[in-house]
Amino acid sequence: MTGYDNAPAIPRRNFKEKAARFFGQWGVFFRGFVQHPKMVGSIIPSSRFTIEKMLAPVKWDECKLFVEYGPGVGTFCQAVLDRLPRDGSLIVIDTNPLYIDYLRRHFRDSRFSAVHGSAADVEEIVKAHGHDHADYVLSGLPFSTLPAGIGPAIAAATYRVIRPGGAFLVYQFSAKARDFMAPHFERIENGFELLNVLPCQLFWGWKEPKG
Repeated sequence: MTGYDNAPAIPRRNFKEKAARFFGQWGVFFRGFVQHPKMVGSIIPSSRFTIEKMLAPVKWDECKLFVEYGPGVGTFCQAVLDRLPRDGSLIVIDTNPLYIDYLRRHFRDSRFSAVHGSAADVEEIVKAHGHDHADYVLSGLPFSTLPAGIGPAIAAATYRVIRPGGAFLVYQFSAKARDFMAPHFERIENGFELLNVLPCQLFWGWKEPKG
């Protein structure tokens, strides 16, 4: 018998935990994709080129509340916080508690809030955080693979929560996302980013001011 025979057993970490520790942010993102592939738009976070182009039309000096659906591990979050006014707020909403836990630990900015919930409940979430409306809403959710009825519900709720003059910013691999936006948003601008894995479609749906 050796001194090691009575040593307490060291629990083995499973593959997912090892991957998360080894790859950090990428590991967490991959775990989320494996758990809920239909709720995550891509296995790889968006490129900086997609981020820059997607956020370019935002009038940051007029932005008090920015909302993001499906933030994953926060690929867009820091870029939004870097541009957001000091009195602005960023609320991110995700159905995966793995991502929400990671984001709450990673982002310490007082303007940042991570909510475990559904984008279809955005109106209630915005009100619970003390706001009447959102200025801009960003989404990378894969509308075409969401459960039946969820995509239309999210698009409708998003239109209601955005102030006149604000916009719904959507990036997708499929152009079908536009079909969910079209019944609500008066003006939809299209874009495309080749330098992304995979190349993606970009849409900006504007809520026109009344009259």
